[in-house]
Amino acid sequence: MNYINIIAKSLGISVSQVENTVQLLDEGASLPFIARYRKERTGSLDEVQIGNIKDELARLKELDKRRESIIDAIEKQDKLTDDLRDKLKACTQLNQLEDLYLPYKQKRKTRAVKAREKGLEPLAKILMSQNENDPEARASQFLNDEVADEEEALEGARDIIAEWINENEIARSTVRNIFQRSASIRCKLVKGKEEEGAKFKDYFDSEELLKKSASHRLLAMRRGESEGILRVSIAPDEEEVLDRLSRIFVKGQTASSKQVELAEKDAYKRLLNPSIETEFAKSSKEAADIEAIRVFAENLRQLLLSSPLGQKRVLAIDPGFRTGCKVVCLDAQGNLLHNETIYPHAPQNQGKMAARKLTNMVETYDIQAIAVGNGTAGRETERFVTNLHYDRKVQVFVVSEAGASIYSASKVAREEFPEYDVTVRGAVSIGRRLMDPLAELVKIEPKSIGVGQYQHDVDQNLLQQSLDQVVESCVNKVGVNLNTASKHLLNYVSGLGPQLAQNIVDYRTENGAFTSRKELMKVKRMGAKAFEQCAGFLRIQNAKNPLDNSAVHPEAYGIVKAMAKDQNCSVEDLINDKEIRSKIDLNQYVSAEIGLPTLKDIMEELEKPGRDPRQVIKVFQFKEGVYKIEQLELGMELPGIVTNITNFGAFVDVGVKQDGLVHISQLANRFVSNPNDVVQLHQHVNVKVTEVDVARKRIQLSMKDVEQ
Repeated sequence: MNYINIIAKSLGISVSQVENTVQLLDEGASLPFIARYRKERTGSLDEVQIGNIKDELARLKELDKRRESIIDAIEKQDKLTDDLRDKLKACTQLNQLEDLYLPYKQKRKTRAVKAREKGLEPLAKILMSQNENDPEARASQFLNDEVADEEEALEGARDIIAEWINENEIARSTVRNIFQRSASIRCKLVKGKEEEGAKFKDYFDSEELLKKSASHRLLAMRRGESEGILRVSIAPDEEEVLDRLSRIFVKGQTASSKQVELAEKDAYKRLLNPSIETEFAKSSKEAADIEAIRVFAENLRQLLLSSPLGQKRVLAIDPGFRTGCKVVCLDAQGNLLHNETIYPHAPQNQGKMAARKLTNMVETYDIQAIAVGNGTAGRETERFVTNLHYDRKVQVFVVSEAGASIYSASKVAREEFPEYDVTVRGAVSIGRRLMDPLAELVKIEPKSIGVGQYQHDVDQNLLQQSLDQVVESCVNKVGVNLNTASKHLLNYVSGLGPQLAQNIVDYRTENGAFTSRKELMKVKRMGAKAFEQCAGFLRIQNAKNPLDNSAVHPEAYGIVKAMAKDQNCSVEDLINDKEIRSKIDLNQYVSAEIGLPTLKDIMEELEKPGRDPRQVIKVFQFKEGVYKIEQLELGMELPGIVTNITNFGAFVDVGVKQDGLVHISQLANRFVSNPNDVVQLHQHVNVKVTEVDVARKRIQLSMKDVEQ
């Protein structure tokens, strides 16, 4: 099979782009490396397009394995004709392949198999020809010890015809096309499950076109089915299907034609419909999974690329009422300097002592910012901290705690802080998230961060693969400080992985900080290929060669040096002087290996070497005086933070311990097809309260006619 041509056609990408990308993937290059440093080879394809090529290549290879298995199985039956082999080789979809194989599959004891064993296949052929005007008379010729009467003979013959129809490629394709075009997905409540399944009330008696069913609705239906609350079925209009099948198989108006018509109806209801319904239940679930995973991945990307505070000294608080607030002080590198617990809230109400301790810690540890977790007692603690008077200006940030408890109890956290309990680890994680969300969140299983929809219902392997790819993409987009990065962060750098990441940390421990990228070659098991893949994404601050703190790849250092030489200046001058760079004609440096796309990337990097692509962090404050859902009033306008984005809208934290939903129809004064076109995760927005259900803890919000 010509993989390259098939992939190029299906993805709308040129053959040469696909061919070169596949070659790079086969050589072991990572998606971030190919997208950033091999633009000439791929025609500047981005990571998504490269990932699609990789996925399609894997699918076609799996298809080929199945094809070879099928050809081998039919060959062993001595039934493989040249025509059938050609048809099998031409298949590009798995269902086409399986349809062709169906007549040759080893069968269990079906009704058709039993009828054949009774010698009724010749009768089935006679009926199928539809020339016989007296089927009963002809059936009487097939009576034997196992066939008692004419009706039993005709019934057996119809069973054989039904199997032929079910295994007919045209019939299956016809039914599949009708399902694709007009099948509905229906839900019915399982009797007696009204109370238990209240959350699925919208689906107790629902019907909608399958092809228009939104992924979140389909996943909700399937969850209701798995919990025993709903019965879910997929089917098109039965009369339309039977009419189409009749046009294919029923010829004329003979008495035997009536027998074929009966067999056709039986074939559809007993064989074709269940088979194609199962196929569409699987494919629609897969499509819903892919869409839900796409939403999760996009949210995760936005979360990982959240604005960092940077290397500042931070005091972090994990709030609590009864158990108190765990406080930690961190240095600019995120190292733990001090921890203790304060009790500013009920039942202890030790406000004065807590205030004194906090102000002392701010002064003693030269604190520059305070991070407050947004969980239980978060709003109350934020208010308490904000109202204190410090000996300096201290910014206060509310930080999402999502997944912090997972981290604090993890093996990673125990390795980092073996002598401290989970409360200290959790507070440290909150502080480090403020300093660098990406560096801290890579330590947590992406599924535990809580920014997806129905993440437990989707294909877990596909989810894991997609989220790992997002983490890798984000880490390499930002770049990693070679001398401060944890092994968990290094693990996601292109070309590394767990073992090399650990070896880098070990080398640092034994030899001190890296002084150049070239020194990476001294790391145990660092080969030329791994170095090629990782070097451009690793940064060394204050390195002797300033390019070592940039995204310029070592393989291109010679070009930068040539540019500097041609301008009679140093590389440092080239970086620092825009006027010198403006005199450079990039066309002079085009070669067989490096073209204008890479040269333009180099010039952009020289302008701002090692610049963090993430936005600058902003302080946010909830509305004063609003802390509980009961305090919300219709029409009230509030500031909020976007905490989650789904296909049906965005969830916003307005500081009342319960996120509100801005439905997709309420995101803007215009039609919105994708919430991500309007909002981003952690974006600061203004919303209006449109509905409050205190009993069910549901808040409906709107961004329409609200100034942003």
